Amino acid sequence: MNEEKIKVYLQYPWKFPDSPYYKYLLQDSPEGIEYLNTKKQKGVITNQRFFWFSNFLKKVIRKSINLIYPAMPNAHKSPKGNYDLIHCAHCLSKNKDKPWIADIEFSSQVWVTLNKPKNRENVKRILRRNNCKKIITWTKKMKKELLESFPEIKSKVEVVFPLIPKLNVKRKKHKEINLFFAARYFYSKGGLHALEVMDRLTKKYENVKGILVSEIPKEIKNKYSKNKKIKIFNLMPQEELFEKVYSIGDIFIYPGYSDSFGFAIPEVMGLGVPVVSVDTSTRKEILSEGKNGFMISTKLNQGGLIKISNSLNDPESKKIIKGLENKTSKLIKNKKLLWKFSKNAKKEISSGKFSPKKIKKKMRRIYSEALK
Repeated sequence: MNEEKIKVYLQYPWKFPDSPYYKYLLQDSPEGIEYLNTKKQKGVITNQRFFWFSNFLKKVIRKSINLIYPAMPNAHKSPKGNYDLIHCAHCLSKNKDKPWIADIEFSSQVWVTLNKPKNRENVKRILRRNNCKKIITWTKKMKKELLESFPEIKSKVEVVFPLIPKLNVKRKKHKEINLFFAARYFYSKGGLHALEVMDRLTKKYENVKGILVSEIPKEIKNKYSKNKKIKIFNLMPQEELFEKVYSIGDIFIYPGYSDSFGFAIPEVMGLGVPVVSVDTSTRKEILSEGKNGFMISTKLNQGGLIKISNSLNDPESKKIIKGLENKTSKLIKNKKLLWKFSKNAKKEISSGKFSPKKIKKKMRRIYSEALK
C-alpha cells in the first residue's frame, strides 16, 4: 500500500513569485510530496516592463508600510484548506494552527520594514512559536547572518542548497569556443566587465565568440556593436535562453557582484560549463576554485555583496577585468583543462553537493519531521 502524500501549501509574500527556486522545486518534487497553490508559479519574470513595474510597486509598498507601521514582520496568513503544513517562500507564517517551515535567501526577508529593535522582537515571537518547525537558509553565510539576529532559534535553522534539476537542454555541436553572460541586472551582476572581457578575448583568439543576454544600456550596446564576434540579446524566456545560449555556451563569465546565491552558476555547471567569476559573499560555497571554475579575489569583498562602480577605469575594476581575462584565457588555451573543469562541474550538480537526490531527501525529511 502506497504511503499517503504530504500536502504542502506554498505561501508566497507577493502575488507574483519571481524565483527559479520554486519552479525547480515543483518541477522535480521530493518523493511523496504534493505542493498546493502553485498556479501562479512561473519562475523568473522576463517581461521587462512587468518586472520593473513589480519591483517599483514592492518598493512603494515597503516604504509606505515603514511610515505607517515601522515594525512589521514579513509574515502572511495562509487560507484554511486540506493540507498538512505550510512552506513559506521568502517569508514567515501568521498561522498558528498548522506547522510551517520557511526558506530564506537573505536574512532581511523576515522583515517587511527596516531592521529595528521592535521589529526584531516581533519577528522573534513568530520564529519561537512551536508550529515554526524549520527555517531553511540557502547558504551557510545566510544562516550565520540570521543567527546573529536570532540566536535563540539555532536548533531550527538548517542549510539546504536550492534544488537544481537536470535542465532540458540539448547541447549543440560547434567549432568555436563561446563565452557567455546572462543576467537581468546588467551592472550589478557584472555585465559590463564580462562584456569587456569578451571583447578583448574575441579579438585575441580567432576561435572565440561571445554572447551576452541582459537589459544592456543603449550606449554600451553601441560601443561594443562593432565587434561582430559578440552577439547581444535582450532578456528572453528561460526556455529560449536554454535553446539559444546555454546549448552552445562553453565558458560562463559571470562576476555576479550583487548575488546572495546566483542560480545561473549551478544551472550552467549542470550542463558541464565551467564558470569564471568573482569571489563575492557566497561564491566559495557554490564554486570550487581550480576544480570547476575560477574566482577572482577583490578587496571589495569584506563578507558582503560587492558594490562596484559602473566603470572600466577605476583601479579595482581594471584588476578584476584583467583577472577574468587571464583565467578565461587559461581555459581557452588549454582544452584538457577546459574538459576537466567541464567534467567536474557536471559531477558537482549530478552527485556532489547540489545532487537533486540528496537535496530532495533532505526536503522530504524536513517536511516529515515538521509533522511530528
